[in-house]
Amino acid sequence: MRPDAETGSSPSAGPRGQVMGKDGMAALVDVLLGRGFTVVGPTARDGAIVLTELRSADELPYGRGVELEAGRYRLRERPDGAAFANAAGPQSWKQFLHPPRVRQWSADRVEGELVLTADRTASPRYAFLGVRPCDLRAIAVQDRVLTGGTHQDAVYEGRRRGALLIVVECTEPGATCFCVSMGTGPASGPGYDLVMTEVADADGHRFWIRSGSREGEEILAELPVCPADPETRETARAGVAAAADRMGRTMPEADLRELMAGTLDAPRWEDVAGRCLTCGNCTMVCPTCFCTTTEDVTDLTGDHAERWRLWDSCFDLDFSHLHGGPVRASTRSRYRQWMTHKLGTWYDQFGSSGCVGCGRCIVWCPVGIDITEEAAALHDWTRSGPPAPPEGAP
Repeated sequence: MRPDAETGSSPSAGPRGQVMGKDGMAALVDVLLGRGFTVVGPTARDGAIVLTELRSADELPYGRGVELEAGRYRLRERPDGAAFANAAGPQSWKQFLHPPRVRQWSADRVEGELVLTADRTASPRYAFLGVRPCDLRAIAVQDRVLTGGTHQDAVYEGRRRGALLIVVECTEPGATCFCVSMGTGPASGPGYDLVMTEVADADGHRFWIRSGSREGEEILAELPVCPADPETRETARAGVAAAADRMGRTMPEADLRELMAGTLDAPRWEDVAGRCLTCGNCTMVCPTCFCTTTEDVTDLTGDHAERWRLWDSCFDLDFSHLHGGPVRASTRSRYRQWMTHKLGTWYDQFGSSGCVGCGRCIVWCPVGIDITEEAAALHDWTRSGPPAPPEGAP
């Protein structure tokens, strides 16, 4: 749903909703394709649940779950055949709304004159199928970052304005999930066009589905649905409530913004710096990190040049490079910058946390650094009290 879209007001937009059988998923994909959307959703490929363009509902990862831990990700079989009972994979919807590579302009030498051409590639019209509640919040965060200020990102705005969001509430959290701590799940917040809760039990495989926008209501009207029965609604709600009690990780019960501001000199930063590889994996998989750099390339003749915008990371040594060298040369300073910005100073810039509790940074860290563990260690340090200053110190 567009950030400024109107919400629907018919009965199915309310809490009762509709019920759609497993076969209805094929109809949903067909309806979306028929409306001209590029449908993107999860599929099992190369040992992971990845996001890709779907041509059929048969490509969904039915019967595939995941096993997660710090620095570890494995697929596993599920006997219930559920399609969405798997935690967040290595990708997020960021790669489609805020692509890793964007050509900004090209330049050509034509008969001795320099001709500049801005890139005006048309934005795809996406339908995102299977958005997790934590990722729905991440999209809202990027909306604020990339379109909510004075300088809007035209590439993001164009792709976001046409995007349809179909959320699937979480009933199977992973061992690295902590969305409850961040207030982003496992139930869906606002901002969706359609929201579904998957139920696969002895009574069958079905989806409790509700609309959240006018376009979502129109799509729902084209699907093979029936009024939601009380048993399906209660089973779906119970599954989401149970997921909230099975989070694999938690953040400390503290004001994280104040915690980050008050621990800048904590010795824990040296400890984590001894483990961090500064590879930037955490920023690449994070659904809210947005930093970019630019790169100019030319052909061998020197008659053609292009400027590209690329994802960048605050873990890159050149990220803070000024005349004379980088501002943050040490691993300690770079990791601290990332974590204190994500959990603390993001509030000052954008009015919310930059973390949605998806746990991707924990899973895809090669050495298993856990942001919740680091926050807990900093919290413990504040409760035990920093060491007293030397006697006679000012």
